[in-house]
Amino acid sequence: MHRDISWSNLTTIKRVFIVCAILIVTGCASLPTDVQRTPSYALEKTSDTGLGREVQPYIKAHPEESGFHILHNGEDAFATRLILVHAAQKSLDVQYYIWHDDLTGKILHNRLLVAADRGVRVRLLLDDMDTAGKHEMLHIINAHPNIEIRLYNPFAGRNSRMGDYVTDTSRINHRMHNKTLTADKQATILGGRNIGDEYFDATEGVGFNDLDILAIGPVVNQVSEQFDLYWNSQWVYPLDAFKPEQAVTEQMIKDFRKQSDAYLEEAKSSKYAEALRETDVATLSEVNKLDYSWGKWILAYDQPSKVEATEVTEETHLAPNLKKAFEKAQNDVIIVSPYFVPGTNFTQFLVSLVERGVRVRILTNSLAANDVSLVHAGYKRYREPLIKGGVELYEFKAIKSEQPEQKKKKNKWLGSSRASLHGKYMGFDKRYMFVGSFNLDARSVALNTEIGVYFDTPEYANLLDETFEQKALILAYRVILDEEGELEWVTLQDGKEVRFYQEPDTGFWKRFSTDFLSIFVPESQL
Repeated sequence: MHRDISWSNLTTIKRVFIVCAILIVTGCASLPTDVQRTPSYALEKTSDTGLGREVQPYIKAHPEESGFHILHNGEDAFATRLILVHAAQKSLDVQYYIWHDDLTGKILHNRLLVAADRGVRVRLLLDDMDTAGKHEMLHIINAHPNIEIRLYNPFAGRNSRMGDYVTDTSRINHRMHNKTLTADKQATILGGRNIGDEYFDATEGVGFNDLDILAIGPVVNQVSEQFDLYWNSQWVYPLDAFKPEQAVTEQMIKDFRKQSDAYLEEAKSSKYAEALRETDVATLSEVNKLDYSWGKWILAYDQPSKVEATEVTEETHLAPNLKKAFEKAQNDVIIVSPYFVPGTNFTQFLVSLVERGVRVRILTNSLAANDVSLVHAGYKRYREPLIKGGVELYEFKAIKSEQPEQKKKKNKWLGSSRASLHGKYMGFDKRYMFVGSFNLDARSVALNTEIGVYFDTPEYANLLDETFEQKALILAYRVILDEEGELEWVTLQDGKEVRFYQEPDTGFWKRFSTDFLSIFVPESQL
């Protein structure tokens, strides 16, 4: 499950019992107070690096603009990250919510170590939610003299986190959901993808349909400023502040590097590696050879102090600034959000847009495609008022049909057979786009920290509109109301219209349990 759920829906008696049991077993843990945080900042004067020499001519040709290249395909997204890590000569600033210890996670760890070997300064900022069970590995990586790992809002109980969930819920419930990778302060990737096989089409199981952007130009400086703000904040702790159970030895480092290199060599002969080598990005091998959409932009992100925030304001939160983009829209809004729980106020706001002539289209996960049923339980309350208000609502299919581009592949890698929507992006008036880590739900608004960029790009905004028109009824179900006011799901299968009268691709228990959860699900935690 990829979202953290609060304990606020438990009864008081159960919570008291659990608190007592955990305190008896684990005792009270607290965060270290004698933490040495040595400030560090993004390196300046990096235009003389290989990446700098590649992109500077293009930046000079587009003064006061930034260039954006959308990474929709998972294989392209992973290949681009590998290219940036390989190209870096001075610095890599890497920031993620989730980093799995799987094929793509292991490969990127290896490449970061190799970059550090050649003198690149690597700063790795991780949310602490996904580090459980990985302490030894992270300490080994952190032992490299050119690598430093820091943790956002860490758990005090390193061996048993349940105590923090119960006794320090209000703090632990805030997570860093930002995802960025910046090389030499010259190129950056940000968007919806974490590090893991499901995000890069590297699994035969359920794959996430996601979206990132590769950006060059002045926006990279702002992403670096955001990274520095988090890196040096009081809510981020150096990994060294938490001692490993076993001190890292030279032999442990040697063994880990040997295993990592052996794993990489084996991975090079995999079907997925063959697919990577065929991507357009890998074929071009240099970021300056990609096509970019150039234009004005606004980078928006939450302050790291969101952990202690008691109200949502423009000065500290992304959400109020994103709402301005909706208010500015005159003709058309497209929302793609895997976890969509709009709440009463935002539902009414979207309906008000329709009332003043703005076409509003929304794509979110169907119940079958949603990896967190609890979120769907919160979302389903708003389907009828949205549809009645004229909003066009679509739900992404879990069953992944073979696409024409797959048939054209020379390699044997077909990727996942089932899909879940994970991209977070929006289009406005066929001219502007917003791409980031932000979901349209209460958790992104008030609890997790997020980042995203709003940019002027008629090219990509028009492509989003055209793709939505052409493929929405193939990749998703249009949710409508029949004459009796009951929900129907309409889609195209083999060119023919098909209708469903209950949540598609689900069994009775899935539907029943989700309906039951929707009665009392705490929306503020979704």
